[in-house]
Amino acid sequence: MNPAQTSPPRPRARRRRFGWPQRVFSQVLLMQLAIATGVTVLATGLFLAPLSAQLDDQAMRRALAIAGTTASPRLAADLTRTQPSARGPVQTEAERIRTSTGAEYVVVMDTRGVRWSHTDPAAIGRRVSTDPADVLAGREVMEIDSGTLGRSARGKVPLRDADGRIVGAVSVGIEYDSVRDRLLAAIPGLLAYAGGALAAGALAAYLISRRLQRQTHDLAFSDISALLAEREAMLHGIREGVVALDRTGSVRLMNDEAQRLLGLGPEAAGRPLDEVLGRGRTADVLAGRVTGEDLLTVRGHRVLIANRMPTDDGGAVATLRDRTELERLGRELDSTRGLIDALRAQDHEHANRMHTLLGLLELEMHEEAVEFVTEVVGVHRATAEQVTEKVHDPLLAALLVGKATVSAERGASLRLTPDSLLPDLLVDPRELVTVVGNLVDNALDAVAGTPGARIDVSFRTEGRTVVLRVTDSGPGVPEERRELIFTEGWSTKALPSHGKRGLGLALVRRLAERRGGTARVADGLGGGAEFTVVLPDALTEPEPEPDPDLAARGPESAPDAAVRGPEPARDGAVRKPGPEPGSAVRRPVPGPVEEAR
Repeated sequence: MNPAQTSPPRPRARRRRFGWPQRVFSQVLLMQLAIATGVTVLATGLFLAPLSAQLDDQAMRRALAIAGTTASPRLAADLTRTQPSARGPVQTEAERIRTSTGAEYVVVMDTRGVRWSHTDPAAIGRRVSTDPADVLAGREVMEIDSGTLGRSARGKVPLRDADGRIVGAVSVGIEYDSVRDRLLAAIPGLLAYAGGALAAGALAAYLISRRLQRQTHDLAFSDISALLAEREAMLHGIREGVVALDRTGSVRLMNDEAQRLLGLGPEAAGRPLDEVLGRGRTADVLAGRVTGEDLLTVRGHRVLIANRMPTDDGGAVATLRDRTELERLGRELDSTRGLIDALRAQDHEHANRMHTLLGLLELEMHEEAVEFVTEVVGVHRATAEQVTEKVHDPLLAALLVGKATVSAERGASLRLTPDSLLPDLLVDPRELVTVVGNLVDNALDAVAGTPGARIDVSFRTEGRTVVLRVTDSGPGVPEERRELIFTEGWSTKALPSHGKRGLGLALVRRLAERRGGTARVADGLGGGAEFTVVLPDALTEPEPEPDPDLAARGPESAPDAAVRGPEPARDGAVRKPGPEPGSAVRRPVPGPVEEAR
């Protein structure tokens, strides 16, 4: 096979196309040069056009002034007393004036139009070549005209005697070539000035274009158009919020996702960031008053991760990611681990008790075995009864029983204060479960490893308001950190598996403030920290009391079994309505979605 047939074809050399450049820098430079050149040429033309007329007018006025000076009464007297001749007084005076003023000619004529003076003595005594009727009628004349001596700028005045009678006229001509020479002599200087102005304009255009080249990164107009289209598609297509700020801190741009995450609309563009978002951590993070990477913030019910990058013009671009679902999964994982720890603690304790029971049975200590089982069951029943007697909501009671088991396994004592009482009238039990779960978990972390670790939980109601207090025997919270601990993203604990902490106390305060309440921390009476959360309108209105007259007519007339009162159990004991003692341990622990750290 021919090697020439197997070799790849050579690419054709691309022709250089000469045409309108594509770069912004080149186009702007050419347009500015064209504008500067056009303005210079136009200004030069506009200057030259009146300059020619101005020079003509100056020449005619000069001729008229010379003629007016020449037309004196003495010259009129000489005209009337003598005859026209080459050596007469009129010719002599006219030539003297012509020589001294540099005029092309000075012609004196009588009322018939006959010359009495001329640069050519042979023309004396002859009639002038142009009609003198206007000047002999007493009018001054200025004109550009052609005569026997060629084209000239002329000025004509009537010649009057001592009595004011017109006895003739004086015509003075300025050579038109001198006027044209003055015009041509002015053009080089004018062009020099115009060229200097054009050079200065070209230099300014070049410098401006170079600056524009740096700012546009030497892009073509088509590239800029494509970048704008791509930017719009990218900003409105990505699932991350993008907020662009200018150097003054005002919102320059906000894409659809940022508007959704921040709960704002398109009207936020152009307004200051603090005015749009209000005071808070979200505004501080986006404005750069809080620095760092992957900063946590809470906006409404959303948990956001923010990153901020400054721009060259003094502004900044901030990106927002929605971590609500991830945080929910993280809280589910933490809650699941807490549940596993509780089950593991119960399993460990149950195994030890079974071994003890097995040993008592093998030793045939049957009475001691019965007493041991009775005591163990009684302790568990007593713990559940204590919780359910003071906390009537089943979800919250189940949470406290589970937390008590985990606390005992970690060497801490969790107990309800004697004055605690919470009726089963909660508007949103899951909300209070979240608050209690976070506060107990934080207290348990604070007292872990300390001797005599203790956690006290107190519930108190004031009308429809619930006041919750969680006190621990830990080291407490320094006064300078008592507001900082409620900030999103702040934590002294090690990172969990989902990678972020510092949301538990922030969510507690956010839930309290959403109801118009408060969340604060102070020193406990016996040392440690005391967290107090006030939740207004957390309880529903109690149901009205049953009609006593209806109750007096007997149970058969009651429309609902709930008003029939206690009914006897099978063993003859009176059973109160409501949850049985110990039943809270059989209810499920609150879902992991509700517990947040």
